[in-house]
Amino acid sequence: MANVTTTRELEYWSTAEIKNKILEVVKGRDLEPLKAKVEFYKNELAPYFAELSRRNPFAKVAEQVAIIAGVWVPVWSTIPFQDILPGRIHEQSYQIFHNDGYYANIARYAPGYQSGFWQKFASKLPAYDLMILQKYSVRDEQWDIKNVGIFQALKNREIPLTIDDADEWFTTTAKSKFKEAAPNTDLQQELKLKDMDRNTVKKFEKVYLATSFLEHLYIDDDFRLVKTQREATQRPSYTIAVRKR
Repeated sequence: MANVTTTRELEYWSTAEIKNKILEVVKGRDLEPLKAKVEFYKNELAPYFAELSRRNPFAKVAEQVAIIAGVWVPVWSTIPFQDILPGRIHEQSYQIFHNDGYYANIARYAPGYQSGFWQKFASKLPAYDLMILQKYSVRDEQWDIKNVGIFQALKNREIPLTIDDADEWFTTTAKSKFKEAAPNTDLQQELKLKDMDRNTVKKFEKVYLATSFLEHLYIDDDFRLVKTQREATQRPSYTIAVRKR
């Protein structure tokens, strides 16, 4: 398929062709610097997103909530907070939605794992698993997202963080921390994260305390194009995610 620069040309493509093209052109590009990814979206991805948005089979949020449950893997994203910590393992990054109104962004960080030189030194260090836990619902026909906690764990980096491991961590944490607590528990205003410098903790606090806006430009049973924004003045972020389970 040739590069496409106008939405008009895409009108003649099938939805499957557009989705496959998106996955093709972003392959291997999620490791690029944020600035480069933002430019890549503007210059190449935007027409594909616009055309799929026009074809969104589940335009109403209530319909989206009905099919969202499961495990999704972000294959490309311009969300800045994902890489506040170095060494995120993209194949071990998950978005997990449960039917009870909770969902989690979970990722493993293992600094040095991509560098052949540093790998032999870093292999002795633990991996760092991070989970941002949120609640979701429908309010005024829009996604209503609330952050409820950030959790961390040090793990053996030689043992991968699997979908089952991530889901079990999410399930156990949500049950023990929130389901048995009062429903209107105040959001913790200061994060207590270990093994992080104060500047990094402050970056997470900024994300954690902000109100999140989420919109599905396109969603079906296996593929999502997501637009997110913390504030009205902030540049929107975009995520391409595929279902794993």
